[in-house]
Amino acid sequence: MSDLLSDNTETNQAIPFRFTRLYVTLLIVLAALLTIGQILTQWRLSAVQDELWIIRYAALQRHQSQQIVKQALQLADPSERTNFTYNVAELRQVFPKFEKYHLQVRQGRVPDHDIAIPNSDSIQQLYNGIRPQFEAFQRSVRQLMTLQQPDEINQPVMQASLRLLLANEKPFLEKMDGIVREYTGELRTKLTRLQVIEFYLYGISIAVLIGIGVWIFRPAARKLRQTIAQLIEAESQTTAANRELLNVNKSLKETRQKLFEATKEQYERQIDEQKLRTSYLIAGQEDERKRLSRELHDGLGQMLTAIKLQIEGLEAGMKRSMAVPATGNEPVALPVYARNISNLKKLVTQTIQETRTISNNLMPTVLSDFGIVPALKMLAENDRSDQVDVTFETNLAAATPRWDKNVEIMLYRVAQEAVSNAVRHAYPSHVHIELIEREKFIHLLVTDDGRGFRLDEHRLTASTNGRIPSQGLHNMHERAKLLNGKLKITSVPGKGTKIQISIPYQMQSAHYDAN
Repeated sequence: MSDLLSDNTETNQAIPFRFTRLYVTLLIVLAALLTIGQILTQWRLSAVQDELWIIRYAALQRHQSQQIVKQALQLADPSERTNFTYNVAELRQVFPKFEKYHLQVRQGRVPDHDIAIPNSDSIQQLYNGIRPQFEAFQRSVRQLMTLQQPDEINQPVMQASLRLLLANEKPFLEKMDGIVREYTGELRTKLTRLQVIEFYLYGISIAVLIGIGVWIFRPAARKLRQTIAQLIEAESQTTAANRELLNVNKSLKETRQKLFEATKEQYERQIDEQKLRTSYLIAGQEDERKRLSRELHDGLGQMLTAIKLQIEGLEAGMKRSMAVPATGNEPVALPVYARNISNLKKLVTQTIQETRTISNNLMPTVLSDFGIVPALKMLAENDRSDQVDVTFETNLAAATPRWDKNVEIMLYRVAQEAVSNAVRHAYPSHVHIELIEREKFIHLLVTDDGRGFRLDEHRLTASTNGRIPSQGLHNMHERAKLLNGKLKITSVPGKGTKIQISIPYQMQSAHYDAN
């Protein structure tokens, strides 16, 4: 077989096929031998366990017979008269077990453990030889179990039963010892036979292993040495190529690293440029809001106030004219004009108030003068109405130092946009603004109990139409990114919306330009 495996004329496919077939065949033989040995061993061990139960019950007969004799002698002992009832009860309890076990073991059965093993002819002859002693036990003990009073033991019948019991005790014990020895000898013979079979199986298994070593591993080792020699030669040929490949790979890694760093630098630069453009855009928006606020307050507001004063002067003059009695036949229509002028004055007053509100929304003076906490408190008061209750809560002290200008403007604009969106679109009954400083972070939360919306639908609208579904939400997100903050929106239809923005910020005093 080794010559067959080392034949150089064989193809590369034939050698592995034959090698594998021989290896599998020997393994199957070895597995079959081990399986047979295991099955045989387990079967014999199970049989041995059953026989051990039989032997145990047989040996138990000696102990039970001695206990029966002991109880019978105590019945005849005058000093045990006080325990007469107990001794009779013990005798009536032990003897039925003794009788049952003896009859079962005689037939080779242990019903309590579902065991049935036929006795051999020699053991059956021993049981036939012990039958007279066992029957003598039965007659004498059954007679003694009829005792009712201690004095009845002195009757001739009871004394004869007691003598019969004592006369058969020793022969019964000797014959039961013989039965147990016979059981033990037969079991030892079976175990010896099992040892011989196991030894033969072990020898065959060793022979199979030797065959595997001689017919498989030795030719395989020879082939392996040849293959290793070829691999060493091939390795020496590929070492130089590997060095060249390593050098090329190193150059590629360096080039790729440089390209990655350049791409990363370009991307970071684009991000910074985008942030800078967005910052400039938002700063321009704030400046424009401030300019419009001043123009509305200083220009249009003053002109509207002047108009109101002129109307009030005209109204006062008309009232004075109404006090002079009319002459001639001219009709008096001054009351109608007075009502129109009064309505005009109310309209101008409302226009002045609306102009002030718009100016305050564009750039509230309380934000630039007093800071974010008073500004948010005034925002809640101004947006409160009969339909919507807007509340504000903070854990910041009233004397909190001013923060950075950009931080205060960003927080105010986010709160303003969130409250405006809630009032216009969610129809809530309550909006709660909360400003918290915790663990070097500033958290702004705007919560409403309105009708809410589905966030996935807004994302789907944005991806389908190619635009942002809510410009206000986009502005909040961009403002948060400029300060390295995080914007989180939680909304459930019918259960309201919660907008939370968190920015890292060290609580300290900061210069604020109010111009």
